[in-house]
Amino acid sequence: MSKHPFYKEPEFDTLQLHAGQTPDSATNARAVPIYASTSFVFNDSQHGADLFSFKVEGNAYSRVGNPTQDVFEKRIAALEGGVAAVAAASGQAAQFMAISTIASTGENIISTSSLYGGVRPQTSYSL
Repeated sequence: MSKHPFYKEPEFDTLQLHAGQTPDSATNARAVPIYASTSFVFNDSQHGADLFSFKVEGNAYSRVGNPTQDVFEKRIAALEGGVAAVAAASGQAAQFMAISTIASTGENIISTSSLYGGVRPQTSYSL
């Protein structure tokens, strides 16, 4: 938060465009670049190991996350008033993350029969 006397918190419309992102220092791009890279350079093997074990923040492999996804997650969290967000590649991946977060091995899951088609087999046979 700024100590400037005229500062006010960004409103919803501003958050939609700018939350979670600062201009790219390498290019001075105002808009979020789309990073199409699947892999990233490591300083050395220890740096790579630390990234993959989540001991340090950074990008290791796009299936885990990339700079574009990071901005998207921060923006959604800001719009929803949350502290963080997680993006998933599909609806089924999102529901798997949600269910596996709250249910442990051997626990029962009670649900309606009108769920997305892939949820029932996943909860019946996979979890």
